[in-house]
Amino acid sequence: MIYNAGEKTAVSCGDKKISYNSLKQHIAIYSGLLKDLSINRVAIFSENQVGWIYSFYAGWYNNATVVPIDFMSSEDEVAYILQDCFPEVVFTSNEKKELLEASIAKAGIQTKIFVIEECDELEIQGEELQQEINDDEEKTAVIIYTSGTTGSPKGVMLSFKNLMANVDAVSNQINIYTKDDVVMMLLPMHHIFPLMGTMIAPLFVGGTIALSPSMASEDIIKTLQENRVSIVIGVPRLYSAIRKGIRTKIDSSAIARLLFKLAKTINSRSFSKKIFKSAHQKFGGAVKYMVCGGAALDPEVGGDFDTLGFEVLEGFGMTEAAPMITFTRPGRVRIGSPGEVLPTAQVEIREGEIVVKGPNVMQGYFNRPEETAEVLKDGWLYTGDLGRLDDDGYLYITGRKKEIIVLSNGKNINPSEIEAKIENRAACVAEVGIYADRDQLKAIVVPNKPDFIGLNDGQITEKLRWEVIDVYNQSVSPYKKIMDFSVTNTELPRTRLGKLQRFKLAEFAAVKEDQVEELEDISLEEYNIVADFISSEKNCNVRPSNHIEYDLALDSLDKVGLLVFIQSTFGIEMEVEQLVGFSSVLQLSEYIAEKRTKMAVEKINWSKILKEKVSLQLPRTWFTGAVFLKISKLFFQLYFRFRGKGSNNIPDGPCIIAPNHQSYFDGLFVASWLKNKNIRETYFYAKEKHIKSRFMKYFANRHHIIIMDLNKDLKESIQKMGEALKKKKKLIIFPEGTRSFDGTLGEFKKTFAILSRELNVPIVPVSIKGAINALPRGSKFPRPFKKVSVEFLKPVYPSGESYEALSEIVYKSISVNQEPLKA
Repeated sequence: MIYNAGEKTAVSCGDKKISYNSLKQHIAIYSGLLKDLSINRVAIFSENQVGWIYSFYAGWYNNATVVPIDFMSSEDEVAYILQDCFPEVVFTSNEKKELLEASIAKAGIQTKIFVIEECDELEIQGEELQQEINDDEEKTAVIIYTSGTTGSPKGVMLSFKNLMANVDAVSNQINIYTKDDVVMMLLPMHHIFPLMGTMIAPLFVGGTIALSPSMASEDIIKTLQENRVSIVIGVPRLYSAIRKGIRTKIDSSAIARLLFKLAKTINSRSFSKKIFKSAHQKFGGAVKYMVCGGAALDPEVGGDFDTLGFEVLEGFGMTEAAPMITFTRPGRVRIGSPGEVLPTAQVEIREGEIVVKGPNVMQGYFNRPEETAEVLKDGWLYTGDLGRLDDDGYLYITGRKKEIIVLSNGKNINPSEIEAKIENRAACVAEVGIYADRDQLKAIVVPNKPDFIGLNDGQITEKLRWEVIDVYNQSVSPYKKIMDFSVTNTELPRTRLGKLQRFKLAEFAAVKEDQVEELEDISLEEYNIVADFISSEKNCNVRPSNHIEYDLALDSLDKVGLLVFIQSTFGIEMEVEQLVGFSSVLQLSEYIAEKRTKMAVEKINWSKILKEKVSLQLPRTWFTGAVFLKISKLFFQLYFRFRGKGSNNIPDGPCIIAPNHQSYFDGLFVASWLKNKNIRETYFYAKEKHIKSRFMKYFANRHHIIIMDLNKDLKESIQKMGEALKKKKKLIIFPEGTRSFDGTLGEFKKTFAILSRELNVPIVPVSIKGAINALPRGSKFPRPFKKVSVEFLKPVYPSGESYEALSEIVYKSISVNQEPLKA
């Protein structure tokens, strides 16, 4: 298990250099302390130091199972582990001795303590190891306690076979670790990832460990430079922090930005190393690989390091797999993927979940047969992570099964995607945690202190509200919007390797929320009526300080509903601009209290609203409209690979044609496939802000485009849509209201469902596929030869369904037809 490398440096820590011969002599001293004791398990409770390594191998040389304990653990946490596995010996540090003694007393066990610093003072007098390590394949080598992202930790039993499957993969089968490599030991050794990557593997191949004296940036940089480290083992948060610092410097210089863009385009590691030589020298100039594990690395971070000329080897695994399941091979990195499967393992995707089988899979949880049976089934380890394998065998992680937030409307949300999006795009955010509460997405934000110097708590909250949360909310579908957030100056609850303990977030925020609620007992009756209405419509908590649009995320239809409610309940007519102009629900309520002419709570009656008379002059029909659509269809068939079917599903008479929305061309894609008889009867509606010029208005008024001013009179706009249907016309309405950002189906607004049910007209769902690739958001020109298809699906009839149920039927009809097109 330890290479015979003589006087070669095995461990370097500051000015201290320990050769392989000296390493074995020190291990022999530690091992001698245990030889007369009857032991099964040896625990280590200490910060990273050279004596930690001696303690670990001393346990192995005495045929004991080693139990590393997180040195940051509390008294209760240490007592829990001691009581769970009963180690006969614990190696600890001077600093942790007192806490350990209290933990032993609390656990009520008998165990012997050795202090590492005292053991280091013992003289070496020709000590030699008298035996080899008993590395029988099935013997339990270590018990690693999981870091507890979902509750109390469990002891993972890993055999020598499990450990060697990992070591062999990165040294013999794939030559990542060699005897010439210097590996930096930085992360805490109680976790299997740094234990394997920065101690066991380097000593197995005869490499050198460069132990950073502390986590301080100056110590890390000094360790990198003085030892010419070739392999850095880190976690995503470490690399994100480094990348943020580098990008800040690059973004502050126009020349540096240009060079970075050029390097990204050229995509040559040798070129990037020359251009960004100073960055490489900062790391010592010898870094061969940056290895990332412990959690998923954001693709933007990995991509930036690649542009800078560093090779990032990402892996996916878990303690239960010792730890690797997949890892990226040098020269075969794909940003966003943690690589290919461990050579001796098998990986399958079962119902979206990643499962693995092989010599790396744990023996089980210590004294936990029921929990073991939950994750180990017929030799297959069920990881709890969601993912997919591409045709080349690369794994892509799509989420954590237990962390996926499922809203009552059936929408699945991956909170880590939202966190990454905010943290990468908002430099003023140090970290953010997303969680669900009462069917709403909420956030806890830790601000980046230097960006808020001189601001008080209220100003910090407002800056985050408008510059971070609102900017994010404006870029996503309504169901992904953050409805409330709190601010804290303390770190979010995480494991030692940086995994967010999401199960603690709601409790973490609850204390603040309770304090706020105590201050928000509003006696104003108008406020309570308005708040109750919004709460029932949006299924959310409403606070006096909430803004109608930015905090409560009321969409166009919600605003219409609120305006109608205010008019019918309080006798006040308002415009949308006036409604959203109020800074809070409380301010709106105070205005209502001052201006109201009555107070009688009434429910919204859409049937009554749509029966109200409204003036609508339908645009005139020019023959050029049909000609334009036929030319468009021919162009699409030549420029794209455009196909369509199902137009026979459009019924005679009035109906709503409801396509999903992926590009600016979607209206034309749908209309160009209509039959001539339907073209004359089908109308679009367009927002007035998009039809500003005289020519555009002239064109719209002669080609079946109804112009709506959604900013001034939403209610009348919906009534006009209803009027068109009453005139036996067909209406194209995009239920999502806006284009998709990534091609996935967004949340449906209820407008089309209200019109369908109240006017008893059918809905024809339309599935558009491939348009997101032909003209994605941000693209100025359509991309040629992309496959685009339009399919008119079976009509859906209202049949007394609720608005929500009707909307869901149409949503499902389109969603089942959204499999990606084959190239």
